Amino acid sequence: MIRLLADENLNNNIVRGVRLRDPDIDLVRVQDVGLSGANDPTVLEWAAGHQRILLTHDVATITAFAYERVRAGKPMAGVFEVGRTVALRSAIDDIVLLATCSEDGEWDGQVQYLPLR
Repeated sequence: MIRLLADENLNNNIVRGVRLRDPDIDLVRVQDVGLSGANDPTVLEWAAGHQRILLTHDVATITAFAYERVRAGKPMAGVFEVGRTVALRSAIDDIVLLATCSEDGEWDGQVQYLPLR
């Protein structure tokens, strides 16, 4: 099972829903690890160092920084971009599916957009 990091801007209802649906999913928030207010490169660096895939709504900047890390040959555990208009249930379903069915390292260097359908 993969490990996740919820960006500061991710809807907390999604975080709560994932935790309620499957308490075994390893999901922490940026705020929980002392990164409140940190810039995107810092968050991606921390996520890579802790082998956590970043969950975010921030399509505008995170994606560019993520691919910049990949181009520079730096580790990037992966990013799941959750569209702001995605229904809450759909976002939770997709995250739980990805978290429980993915192998460690499977999403390295990749950005996945949710919803999956």
